[in-house]
Amino acid sequence: MIRRSCHFGGKIAVPTSPNIVIIMTDQQRADLSHREGFPLQTTPFQDNFARQGVWFNRAYTSMPACAPARVSMLTGRYPSATHVRTNWNIKDASFGQDLFDILHAQGYMTALCGKNHSHLTPDKTNFWYECSHLGIDSDDRAPQEKAFDDFLKTTHFHISMDPSPFPVECQIPYRLVTRAQSWVKSVKDKPFLLWLSFPEPHNPYQVPEPYYSMFPPESIPDPRAGVEALPVKGFKYEWCRQSFERAFPGYSDSIPRARANYLGMLRLLDDQIERFISFLDAQGLRENTVILILSDHGDFVGDYGLLRKGAGLSESLTRIPFQISGPGIQTLDQPNSAHVSICDILPTLCEAVRIPLPAGVQGRSLWPILTGADYPAEEFRSACVEHGFGGLYYTSDEPLDPREDGLTPSHDGQPGDYDCLNSWTQSGTMRMVRKDDWKLIYDMQGEGQLYDLSRDPSELENLYSHPEAAEKRAELLEEMLTWLLRIQDPLPLPRRRYVMKRDSRSYWTPYKT
Repeated sequence: MIRRSCHFGGKIAVPTSPNIVIIMTDQQRADLSHREGFPLQTTPFQDNFARQGVWFNRAYTSMPACAPARVSMLTGRYPSATHVRTNWNIKDASFGQDLFDILHAQGYMTALCGKNHSHLTPDKTNFWYECSHLGIDSDDRAPQEKAFDDFLKTTHFHISMDPSPFPVECQIPYRLVTRAQSWVKSVKDKPFLLWLSFPEPHNPYQVPEPYYSMFPPESIPDPRAGVEALPVKGFKYEWCRQSFERAFPGYSDSIPRARANYLGMLRLLDDQIERFISFLDAQGLRENTVILILSDHGDFVGDYGLLRKGAGLSESLTRIPFQISGPGIQTLDQPNSAHVSICDILPTLCEAVRIPLPAGVQGRSLWPILTGADYPAEEFRSACVEHGFGGLYYTSDEPLDPREDGLTPSHDGQPGDYDCLNSWTQSGTMRMVRKDDWKLIYDMQGEGQLYDLSRDPSELENLYSHPEAAEKRAELLEEMLTWLLRIQDPLPLPRRRYVMKRDSRSYWTPYKT
């Protein structure tokens, strides 16, 4: 039951059901924060806020691409089950109920403020304010905001080598926080679900002062592996690099500034996240609000001489920042090392508001971990990530013209365009399992990769065929097979008299409730 609330002292009264705020960034790497050991202060507020709840240092996306990952978050299902295995298959989304359906039925007010790139549509929310990476197409923009949006379109979706010539108030994160605050103030006596979805630090890599100068290129640690590692990583990585060079003159020389802008964008985001959470404090809402901060996937940020994403399943793309705080959630100074997934968000929130899981959910509830209750540690011994839309791998000699698949070569020294998610980088089928310090990648042609991340964080020494790693290879192959069976789509459910048995938390490991 939801208790009707009143207003007093200029603050919004707190309902008995917890509010839920999902703060999502786009293309944010997990390891570029101080709490992860990065030497520069890119996210000081989030580093401190993480210790006011629970944060995970082995959290993974379901697939390192925007739409597949976001649909997974909202449905609790892996891309192989949702059928959204590319950014172009959103209309194919297959699921029973998503997070917005579930909470709306429980009386929640719901809102999207920011980037969508999922199956969600305005009619499923009470408030809808959408943006893209290149601006906010709304009629109520101030002239300077419109001018900034026009400026974004001049970046060729790549980079601005100079400081953005507009103040921070024109940046999309600032405008989204302002709009989200306004909506929250309008919510009266019901709990709310807010998806505050920032399009940054995704390209175009641009940032105004003072953030532009905050992390000079010469102050940033070198990537763990540079362009010299491309032959080791293989064709897809090399294709990405060659395509970037065809589209953007001076691509190699732009990488240090892109990295500096990326870190500046992280700091700008951190300030705006602090601004919004401080607003919740001022409104008296934080004590009854579950707050999640995460990203949909990562970014190379110069690793292997690459930017953005596309090729492979490296840690820089698959591991994501993931922290949760709120009523009933314990506070931990150190990270929790459970292997968790973006698919686990829906079942976790269902348990937080005491709602049974809808049919077809494959993620697992993290609520016992968050609240300090007993849970089977073996359930979270590993994580699985998917990649690819199927079929055979494309090679460099194909009848398909890259210009019909996201590549516009530069012309007369002017930048072109390049979509790093294309037939070449996304073809085939790969699966990844992370278990402790080890990682296995396996594809549809029987090719395997095995890495000891404790010794080889850049994933350059493939131990799959090494005799001394045979036991570990067998262990992870067994783990991958277990995952492949677990995430077979249970929908549609059996008809007539068959009744599927499942755990209330979607666990597979036996335990006592």
